[in-house]
Amino acid sequence: QVQLVESGGGLVQTGGSLRLACAASGRTFSSYAMGWVRQAPGKERVFVARINPSGDRTYYADSVKGRFTISRDNAKNTVYLQMNSLKPEDTAVYYCAADSVSWSASSTYYYSARVYDYWGQGTQVTVSS
Repeated sequence: QVQLVESGGGLVQTGGSLRLACAASGRTFSSYAMGWVRQAPGKERVFVARINPSGDRTYYADSVKGRFTISRDNAKNTVYLQMNSLKPEDTAVYYCAADSVSWSASSTYYYSARVYDYWGQGTQVTVSS
């Protein structure tokens, strides 16, 4: 069982930056792949970024590549999402999620928002134009 708590959301102007953090409970955090998924009003949850358990492999949605950076600190049981050059279309609730499966033969697996076992409660990010 993993419990996830996000923080760091808020209101920011276009072009600004935010850093989200997700604190995980449990002693097995370093065995989980971690991801960030977002959901805009009236839309489905979509994949944003993913990081493997050791932190040496990352995956990004095309819409955030080059602007967002996912990282993790296994000693602190925390995963981060640094968001730069924010746009109004980045406005959404951002969820942190944990996946007990760290490897798949399917490359599309790593870019799915549906593979996660545990979810946080979400944090709102609003980008004003």
